[in-house]
Amino acid sequence: MPARRLDRSAPGFEAEFARLVGAKRAAEADVDGAVAEILAAVREGGDAALLRYTLQFDRFETDAAGLRIPAARIAQARGAVPERQLSALEHAARRIRAYHERQLPEDWAFIDAAGYELGARWTAVEAVGLYVPGGTAAYPSTVLMNAIPAKVAGVERLVMAVPTPDGDINDLVLAAADVAGVDEIYRIGGAQAVAALAYGTQTVRPVDKIVGPGNAYVASAKKQVFGVVGIDMIAGPSEILVVSDRRSDPEWIAADLLSQAEHDTSAQAVLITDSPAFADRVSAAVERHLGILPRAAIARESWERLGAIVVVESLPAAVPLIDRIAPEHLELAMDGADALAAKVRHAGAIFIGRHVPEAIGDYIGGPNHVLPTSRTARFASGLGVPDFMKRTSTIKGDADALRAVGPDAVTLAAAEGLEAHALSVGIRLDAGGPPNDG
Repeated sequence: MPARRLDRSAPGFEAEFARLVGAKRAAEADVDGAVAEILAAVREGGDAALLRYTLQFDRFETDAAGLRIPAARIAQARGAVPERQLSALEHAARRIRAYHERQLPEDWAFIDAAGYELGARWTAVEAVGLYVPGGTAAYPSTVLMNAIPAKVAGVERLVMAVPTPDGDINDLVLAAADVAGVDEIYRIGGAQAVAALAYGTQTVRPVDKIVGPGNAYVASAKKQVFGVVGIDMIAGPSEILVVSDRRSDPEWIAADLLSQAEHDTSAQAVLITDSPAFADRVSAAVERHLGILPRAAIARESWERLGAIVVVESLPAAVPLIDRIAPEHLELAMDGADALAAKVRHAGAIFIGRHVPEAIGDYIGGPNHVLPTSRTARFASGLGVPDFMKRTSTIKGDADALRAVGPDAVTLAAAEGLEAHALSVGIRLDAGGPPNDG
């Protein structure tokens, strides 16, 4: 069964497009209660609870000393990774670091008309926890994308939690952590790992912020510990929107669509084109690719259930549709891609030109691949250095500056009925100078 086909000139298009945009893609697992119990148990029981859940969910037994992966084992993993893979990791790390170094914010200050020096200074979050999925869903690229911006920001202590189901340790993930500069690695997973990072145990010191993807249990745990620690975002299923004219190779565009569809049956791939004939060629190319891809069953379900091809009268007419979808990934494989990109308001990342498949961004482009999903690009940005920093405002002034603004502060405080606020300003205005130390 092919993906749904929409024509912007057809009657009923608006209703069909609204259904496409509003479709509920991910089933919401009811895990909040179970997660709350795990969080409470780890918070109260520390290592003992952590070890109990590790045995229950990851099926391997260890003592508290065995939770942390030692430096020697990390070095062994790095040495065991094939040279070509290690070289690719290091190449990607250099590009990711170079991009994110340009995101470092600068402190600033100015003196206003009243004589106050007003400013802001940036400091790094002191300790960050990075959750990395284990088992079959092991993504060393995600380690680089989360860890490198944290280190560029100046995070002093970067702690990685990665489950090792049945005791199996993924060497490539450990190598990526070493390349990225992760300071501590613990072989723990699930909601119990989030609890350990947030609350601390006898072995795992708590952190200030938790980042990284995970399953429904991890997502629920991150939501529930928010406020005790900061979190990055709650990511939904992956998505891609490709805008292409007829001059693109349909085989390329079909591969790009499936590059996200193969992630998950809840992922979404959408093509917008101004050529019905090109839409037909891409649809046929998708079928050819699905005949040979190892993850074809996943990709096919995603494409047939949630994918779509939208035909528009002209590609500039796609802009309002793009902004309504607010895609995680937006590819512009077309003539005039720069001009169209400049008009787009809502997208997590934009890939401009026929030779920039989204997968370049996943691995080695440089910008972060941790991006807002499920239309949250309307108000959110991809992960970056500022996510690992915090801004502190500064105000510096003397008696003259206080005299310039103080009376209005007294007026506003009194209007709010906060007399101690008014007093703290007025008492200084009445004194006319610093206290006499004599």
